[in-house]
Amino acid sequence: MTKLTPLYDFHVNQGAKMTDFAGYMMPIQYSGIQEEHMAVRQKAGLFDVSHMGEFMVEGEDALAVLQKITTNNVKSLKIGQAQYTLMTNEEGGIIDDLIIYRLDEQKYLMVVNASNIKKDWDWLIENKTLNCRTENVSEQTGLIALQGPKAIQILKRLTDSDIESLEYYHCMMGQVAGASSVLISATGYTGSGGFELYINSDQLVSVWNDIWEIGQQEGLQLAGLGCRDTLRLEMGYCLYGNDIDETTSPLEAGLGWVTKLKKTDFIGQSALIKQKEKGVVRKLIGFKMDGKRVARSGYNILDGKGKVVGEVRSGTFSPCLQTPIGLGYIPKDYEINNKRITISNGRKNFDAEIVKTPFINVNEYGN
Repeated sequence: MTKLTPLYDFHVNQGAKMTDFAGYMMPIQYSGIQEEHMAVRQKAGLFDVSHMGEFMVEGEDALAVLQKITTNNVKSLKIGQAQYTLMTNEEGGIIDDLIIYRLDEQKYLMVVNASNIKKDWDWLIENKTLNCRTENVSEQTGLIALQGPKAIQILKRLTDSDIESLEYYHCMMGQVAGASSVLISATGYTGSGGFELYINSDQLVSVWNDIWEIGQQEGLQLAGLGCRDTLRLEMGYCLYGNDIDETTSPLEAGLGWVTKLKKTDFIGQSALIKQKEKGVVRKLIGFKMDGKRVARSGYNILDGKGKVVGEVRSGTFSPCLQTPIGLGYIPKDYEINNKRITISNGRKNFDAEIVKTPFINVNEYGN
């Protein structure tokens, strides 16, 4: 049965185009993906991302358990700090990408992808110890993403918390629009700055409405998951299920920077050490299309002789660049020696150029 977030009625009343996403009925777009996208880049956008999963991990062994199941070094986290990380299986394949918050001395919050909530929870339970208490708080936690260069101006009008001092990937507890115990986090999936607000579900609608009312004065627009995808792709951010999954490793996906191979043993570490010593065979690359045709997930990537060498994982039309962009896997040796690829949908071929990510410098597009 498809689930609804507490904001479902608001989305419908605003004329949002709704669709089933990871078991939740979510807004894909309101006014249009390109318009919403540029609002986030230049002013601000408001996203309902309450479909995401949240797990509390507490106790004497909380740190040890998180160190065991994630690739980044949780030990380096200070209270009030967040960390992007991965969970990998024994073979080094990516179970999920996630964020860990250190809320207190022995208290952590894991934020996981909606499509992986059950799988991730089962993995956590399988690897926890007696001195580690866990709670799946996904159902009672709402999540609002207020993103864009004007996000801070909007949020300042609704909280007394010192959000101007909040550094990137840091968080604090505070009141927002009258709601207490809101986790205010300087994180997001757009590259344009802003905040993510973790709120008790029964206070979500009230806070959302206040942000929407105040924010419109600063050019705030409602934003759906459609532009969330175009925004993340312009930054070269991976999407689980597309660019990364259990068949891909962090080293292949360019996520070695969150894979600390020298830390205390974690699941998949030995396989990843072997892969690094041997060298990855393939890697995730960014590309720009020569024409206006968007490369879709599953399209083949060909070399100059028409031989299939890889596969497109994500593709979209970039509103900022006004050209199609994408991510895909190709042999590492090919990428070193070539900057041109051909994309094939099985009927037609399209020329493309391998480029570095992120595809854009967001500072060139903000006001």
